Amino acid sequence: MRILFSLVLLFLLGACAPKLTVATIQTPKADSIRVDTIPAAVPAPAAPIESVDQQSASDDLTFTYLKAKSKVVWKTKDNSDTYIVDIRMKKDSIIWANISVSMISGAAVLFTKERVQFYHKINNEYTNLTYDSLSTSLGFKVNYDLIQNMIVGNQPYKKNNTRRVVRENENFLVKQQEGHVEVNNWVGPNRKLKKLSVSDLPSSNKMTLDYEDFANLNSAIFPFSSSITLDVKNKENQVNQTLITIKYSKVELLDTPLEFPFKVPAKLLKP
Repeated sequence: MRILFSLVLLFLLGACAPKLTVATIQTPKADSIRVDTIPAAVPAPAAPIESVDQQSASDDLTFTYLKAKSKVVWKTKDNSDTYIVDIRMKKDSIIWANISVSMISGAAVLFTKERVQFYHKINNEYTNLTYDSLSTSLGFKVNYDLIQNMIVGNQPYKKNNTRRVVRENENFLVKQQEGHVEVNNWVGPNRKLKKLSVSDLPSSNKMTLDYEDFANLNSAIFPFSSSITLDVKNKENQVNQTLITIKYSKVELLDTPLEFPFKVPAKLLKP
C-alpha cells in the first residue's frame, strides 16, 4: 500500500496497549460514509507540454473496490517495527486502513477527497486534517488522487505533464515536473510502474518506491511487494531516513460494495 503506509505510520508511535473501549460515531452501510467537507483546492493550470509516447505509458489498474491485507516492516536508524495493515478502497472516493501490532488494533485512518481522519487507538488521540496540513507535516505535497495512485501502482501524476521520456535498457524513464516537485517514473516491459522517485526541490526531501513481485490479479497485473525509502530533513536540517517494506498476503478487486467502519470515542469528537 505504498505511500498510504508512509502517511499513516508516521503518526503511529509507541508499543501496543490493550484495546480501547470506544463509542461508535457511525457504522457505514455499503460504501456510504458521513464526513465533514471543505472546498477542495483548485489546481493551477498546467503549462503546455509534449505528449508522452504511448509505448512508455504505464497501464493503470482499473477497479471499483479493493480489499487487501499486508505485512509492513518499518525501519529507522534507531527503531524497527512490524505491522499488519488491512486496506479497503472505493475508487475516487474512500480509502480506509486498520493497523495492527501483535494482533491488537493500534490505529485506523480514513482518507476522503477532502481530508484525512486518523484515530490513534493506543494513545486515544483523534486527528482531523486537511491535505494542506498533512503535506506540511510530511514535507511533501499530497492529495487523495496521489495516494490512491500510489496504492494501486499507477503513475501518481497525470501522464500529459510529461517533460521527457528516456529509454533505459528494457525500461522507459518518464520525467515529470509537478510544481516544485520533480517526478521520475520507470515503466517496465510489462507496462507497469516499476520504480518511482518524488523529490521536493525547495526542501530536498525525497521519496523512492520500488515495486516487485508482479503477478496476475484477475485480468490485471499487480505488484505484491514494494519498498519505500523516505529521506526527510528535520528542523536541524539533518536527513532522517525511513525504510518501509510491504508484502501482500491477499489482494482482491471487487464489484461488491464494502463497508468502511470508523470508530472514535465520542469525547474526542467534541469541539
